[in-house]
Amino acid sequence: MTTVQLDILTDLIAGARRILVFTGAGISTASGIPDYRGPQGVWKTRRPVFYQDFMRSAEARRTYWRQKWEDHADFGAAQPNAVHRAVVDLERANKVEMVVTQNVDGLHAAAGTSSNKLVEIHGTARLVECQQCGARSDPEPHFATFHETGECPRCVCGGYLKSATISFGQNLRSVDLGRAHAAAENADLALALGSSLVVYPAADIPLRAAATGASYVIVNSGETDHDRHPLVTLRIEGDVGEVVPEAVRRALE
Repeated sequence: MTTVQLDILTDLIAGARRILVFTGAGISTASGIPDYRGPQGVWKTRRPVFYQDFMRSAEARRTYWRQKWEDHADFGAAQPNAVHRAVVDLERANKVEMVVTQNVDGLHAAAGTSSNKLVEIHGTARLVECQQCGARSDPEPHFATFHETGECPRCVCGGYLKSATISFGQNLRSVDLGRAHAAAENADLALALGSSLVVYPAADIPLRAAATGASYVIVNSGETDHDRHPLVTLRIEGDVGEVVPEAVRRALE
């Protein structure tokens, strides 16, 4: 990042009134949560369980719950960091149209982002959801049962339980997509933070904002799928945890 880039980002944030904040795994690594597509990311070291396999195979369900058990300690211990807090500062300054996150860690909510300003487009690992009746519950008792017995938990209705996240092969929720797209179309600035922007249709959301006239800024360490897109206003290569809190602080002074 250059000083000129920081100045431009600061000015864009200062002048914006309806910011679409789009976040990916890169904003949570400072909270101790591994990313998905870095050199040691989960995508590189673990074979994902597809939703269709989860629903039809007992062994796939056991693999899924083993993976979630391995992740549980990281998610449980994680706390919001400076980027999450900077996003809350923007909301308190009445500058946020919507926060749309690809992350399932729940850290935006934990930091204080309002539920009416938050779309967890890939769901949340902070809850478990029945795939038959849709009931949601605290994951802790289910993890305890799985750890003790090795048996995948079931709902009282008999349905399979899984994390309330969108698994590979599972459709995004239409309500969440609708809220995200409506916010994008009303935004005057889109900030894509810590995302490689390779997972669609989620990655289309900041582009929709740009296509309707919003300035579009990408801050990420590493290449993104939108780097050479003509609608990108500013591309900053750097640590989102260093760039964004400083730009927000300066913009709100």
